[in-house]
Amino acid sequence: MTFIETIVLKFGGASVASTEQFSKIADIILNKSRHARVVVVVSAMGDTTDQLLSLARRVHPSPPPREQDMLVSVGERISVSLLAMALQLKGSEAISFTGSQSGIITSSKHSDAGILDVRPHRILKALDAGKIVIVAGFQGVSKDGEITTLGRGGSDTSAVALGVALGASKVEFYKDVEGVYSDDPKTHADATFYPSLSFDKAIDIVQKGAKVLHPRCIRLAAKNGLPLHVLSFYDPTLRHHSGTLIGPSVRVETSPCVYEGEHG
Repeated sequence: MTFIETIVLKFGGASVASTEQFSKIADIILNKSRHARVVVVVSAMGDTTDQLLSLARRVHPSPPPREQDMLVSVGERISVSLLAMALQLKGSEAISFTGSQSGIITSSKHSDAGILDVRPHRILKALDAGKIVIVAGFQGVSKDGEITTLGRGGSDTSAVALGVALGASKVEFYKDVEGVYSDDPKTHADATFYPSLSFDKAIDIVQKGAKVLHPRCIRLAAKNGLPLHVLSFYDPTLRHHSGTLIGPSVRVETSPCVYEGEHG
């Protein structure tokens, strides 16, 4: 039996800032799906989350945490459904899932939940049926059955947690920069580019101000020895830049999977 690897692709809000970009993302995904089983994690479009939070405050100056999570989780659901449509228009079988449908089990702290477990039964069933799976980042469901959101770095952390649960070979993050720099290269022309980093070095760099990834998701990857690859959304075929590889040179096997615990 031929082994087919599984990879997780993560697209942030800048990558899905407009509806026109969903077609480009779909092309990137289809190219990857020729050689691997693909799970895609998507953030909300552009400033959607901030707009939803503002909307909530227009109704209630201090929105109840449960209802706020119900509201802001809509942003990622918009993205996943639109991306599934874009893939289907190109003739691909794709299916979108919310965080809860994906089996992301969290603590009960609204707006800053930690991932306790991932039970990706529906994802595996869809992958076995030959489908591309699109998952809403930044969200899950508590042990009490409540919709939760994961707070800062939530979508990136969703991608890593799913990669761990699915035994993925790596997680690829598509950003609006070419990889990890010492500072934002859009505002610091002298920023140093890093072609590869250890987990510890990557955490140190992002904690000092490089905002390309949240240290939370790198820590989770480090716990499980899961390699990360930060790439440019604008250069997905690596014609001009190979991005930044983060992690050990050899995959570290851990069993059982290690998640975040009672985060926050």
